[in-house]
Amino acid sequence: MRAVLLNSLGLFGIILIGYLTKRLSLFVKADGSMISKIVVNVTLPAAIIVNLRALDVENQLLLLILAGILLNIVMIVIGHFFSKKQEQVEREFLMYSVSGYNIGNFAIPFVQSFMPQAIPILSFFDIGNSVMLAGGSTVVIEGISGSNEKRPSVKNVMGRLGRSVPFLCYLIMLCLRIFEIDLPAAVFQVVEPIANANTFLSMFMIGLFLELRLPKKELSLVWRVLIIKYAGGILLAALFMFLPLPTIIKAVLCLVSVGPITTFGVINSVTAGMRAEVVGFTSSLSFLISLPLMTSLLLVL
Repeated sequence: MRAVLLNSLGLFGIILIGYLTKRLSLFVKADGSMISKIVVNVTLPAAIIVNLRALDVENQLLLLILAGILLNIVMIVIGHFFSKKQEQVEREFLMYSVSGYNIGNFAIPFVQSFMPQAIPILSFFDIGNSVMLAGGSTVVIEGISGSNEKRPSVKNVMGRLGRSVPFLCYLIMLCLRIFEIDLPAAVFQVVEPIANANTFLSMFMIGLFLELRLPKKELSLVWRVLIIKYAGGILLAALFMFLPLPTIIKAVLCLVSVGPITTFGVINSVTAGMRAEVVGFTSSLSFLISLPLMTSLLLVL
């Protein structure tokens, strides 16, 4: 228990350092965008390669890909149900915010600090999750909300996935492990130091992106979004606890259920017409809520 709390405190400390360096003008928010590109295209792919090097592919794990898709749809439906009386833009903002699972920028760095053996399970789940974040969620949300905006085609979704370095790393490592092909040890010796930087850069980036100011008139919408997101997430986590699943799979599903808002959720909400300040503030609060929630779940599990 002490180790879990200290690790969690360390992650919060990195986020706080990132936020304070921004407040002291040592860094600016725009630097977070640069670090985000480094994380997504360099350190996260390295972490995927290192953590999947000894993966044993089982049918049970392949079902997690389907789970990543289905759980996104479940949360979209929950968001749709609780936003029927709101304006179109607010409805889409709510559905984008409550759905999607922040794996690369939050769950993987978090889990890497506590139980790295769970990363392969998290990776399978993220393959299905990535399909939804790359455009699948937009198709579902615009379909059930009656939006007239042009919906992304299958070609566009596949194009986004084809340009996603983490997704390509997932697929390459999955194929190698299915055929039991081992990469040379020298590859991992080169990649491992890069992978080790993923946790620090991800949390530091979150600190740079933190926004804790918003006009009071917008707060009711923000709290509505967060209450629906985390109430739904906690209910799903409670369900997973009682399912006859291996403990490590149960732990991963519970943790991702209470994770923060995704980057794609932020981008899609702004594209749908929601004010960037509201979306950014909501996203920032979600990180501060998810860290203690995920730590508490880890202690229980």
